Amino acid sequence: MNIEWTPDRIKTLMALWAEGIPTLEIGRRLGVTKNAVVGKVHRLRLPKRQSPISKSPRTRSSRPNAEMVRLARPAPPPPPKGEMISMEMLRPGMCNWPEGEPEAEDFRFCGDRVVEGKPYCAHHCERAYVSGSRERPAKTAKVA
Repeated sequence: MNIEWTPDRIKTLMALWAEGIPTLEIGRRLGVTKNAVVGKVHRLRLPKRQSPISKSPRTRSSRPNAEMVRLARPAPPPPPKGEMISMEMLRPGMCNWPEGEPEAEDFRFCGDRVVEGKPYCAHHCERAYVSGSRERPAKTAKVA
């Protein structure tokens, strides 16, 4: 959809922008989309405004989230090399976590019992299934 930006429409846009009217409301008043308003503001190089989205950290419950506790805990060491198995020995229900380079002679798999519904054992599931950054605990400030 191509919008015709007439001089009157542009003057109205500039006035509403200067008043601090939200882009969605400007679009409604001008009969255009919010994105059309944002694009035109950008092309006109109008001054930037403060984002209505708060950048302050979200408050969390005082009880520690299980995911936060798990992420804060260091990963247990991998099983000893001697317990790893070759591809030929790998069977259904055994952990498929690879160790080493596939071309190397000592390439092996974990082989421990898998977590139900997953291809890895509990240890390797912790390493393979990491939640996104939104779930990671916030860095704590250093106390002087």
